[in-house]
Amino acid sequence: MFDLLIKNAKIFDGEVFLAEGLSVGTQGPKIVYIGKLKEQAKRVIDAEGLVLSPGFIDIHSHSEFTVLSNPSSDSKIKQGVTTEITANCGSGPWPVEGAAGERIKERVASLGLELGWDSLGGYFDSVLKAGPAINIGALIGLGNVRGSVVGYENKVPGKEELGRMRALIDEGMKEGALGISSGLMYPPGVYAGTDEVISCAEAAGRFGGIYATHMRNESEGLVESVKEALKIGKEANIKVQISHLKTVGKSNWDKLEKVFSLIEQARKEGIDVTCDRYPYTASYTSLDIVLPHWMFEGGNTRELERLKDPVLREELGKCLEREKSESYWHGVKVLSVSTEENKELEGKSIMEIAGLRGRKAVDIFFDLLIRERLEVYAAFFNMSEENMFKIINKDYCMIGSDAASRKDSGKLAASKVHPRAYGTFPRAAGRFVRENRLTLEDALYKMTGQPSRKLKLKDRGFIRRGWEADLTLFDAAMLEDTASFEYSHRYPKGIKFVIVNGAVTVDNSEYTGVNGGTVVRSG
Repeated sequence: MFDLLIKNAKIFDGEVFLAEGLSVGTQGPKIVYIGKLKEQAKRVIDAEGLVLSPGFIDIHSHSEFTVLSNPSSDSKIKQGVTTEITANCGSGPWPVEGAAGERIKERVASLGLELGWDSLGGYFDSVLKAGPAINIGALIGLGNVRGSVVGYENKVPGKEELGRMRALIDEGMKEGALGISSGLMYPPGVYAGTDEVISCAEAAGRFGGIYATHMRNESEGLVESVKEALKIGKEANIKVQISHLKTVGKSNWDKLEKVFSLIEQARKEGIDVTCDRYPYTASYTSLDIVLPHWMFEGGNTRELERLKDPVLREELGKCLEREKSESYWHGVKVLSVSTEENKELEGKSIMEIAGLRGRKAVDIFFDLLIRERLEVYAAFFNMSEENMFKIINKDYCMIGSDAASRKDSGKLAASKVHPRAYGTFPRAAGRFVRENRLTLEDALYKMTGQPSRKLKLKDRGFIRRGWEADLTLFDAAMLEDTASFEYSHRYPKGIKFVIVNGAVTVDNSEYTGVNGGTVVRSG
């Protein structure tokens, strides 16, 4: 007898829709039956009118810490996500040595937790102990690796330092990492030269891992950054995943065709390069990303000292006034601050705040960074919708949220967030399909079978006998994202059931409290 039998659904198996009239049966954590027999089961779900898909795989996630503070991962599980790949953009839970380790301790403490691991395997043990609702896989953040060994200085690592960095990558890959990630726009990754990244990527490539990169530049230097990513993939002999591919700034929108040409030529030459994208035209990151890279050198303390230097501030302010127009600051919306005195500013653009306070935009920018001790996050509205759809429709593009898991109450709902945290997957498979921007088959493949193949997941991402019972059952006609920048903590509609390793975790759109998640390791 099956534990669960799902009948009468329209079944997408991770690549194609199957013939009608099939049922899927599970026992324990496994899919054990796909066929027409009407076997008995402890529970039968009549899914007439619904679509059954493999659970969605979020290939670009930042939930490495929030899964510990909120194991239910509400904003992801209610989207139909059953597996997240964390530690993207060069940061993550490990390594925890040196300056990077201090930053991780601060991040963990901000969520009311203690750092309870000194290895990637130890982090995985912490995840399992928390009892997650979804499966967690992790990359190794090269920013953490560099920060642990070199710190946040703008310097080339010595031979011994580079050897230590490679040794850390070896250690993490042996403990189950799925690859490495870089954040070449952020400190300390911004100081890493191409040869350094190649050396680190080569270490991961020997284990079959991927190289996921937040490229060095996504605006004026976009084309050069794509070339760098492809060079790293070729010389390190590693699979490349370009994170959240985009063209930032109207003056750079016309560079997309050149980017496509570079990627597609590389694929013809045998470089395994793919990308991911969230289905929105605004990014979300720390407000200080607007600053020139030299401001970051030495870490947060030195950055704040420079911001408070009146002479330097005046010079930098003049530069920003020349480079950034009023329309630019209108497109920078503050979503999260750390102090109560500035909570009223959340949801407002820098120009709106400047008007309210009777100050120039650049002064508001500096004041916020200083007062909030750099803990300010903003949405940047600077992308082309047309380009977004062109990117998402490429057969080498997957869907990724670029978001940590959240909840609509408590600490994780204390500030506004990008709506992609709650709406990425329903938006792509719901709204975009109804608008004829994507076919349902393509949308589902980009969030199930395709990331499974890229990551070489052996038993997730497809509906197959003997594979793990990670399943999402939804109403395609009702599937809709409801979160917005104004009301960001809103769950989507249309996700009816989510099963993780055989555990029914979402039942008739409600979280059951039955968590079946585990850790996904390489190998």
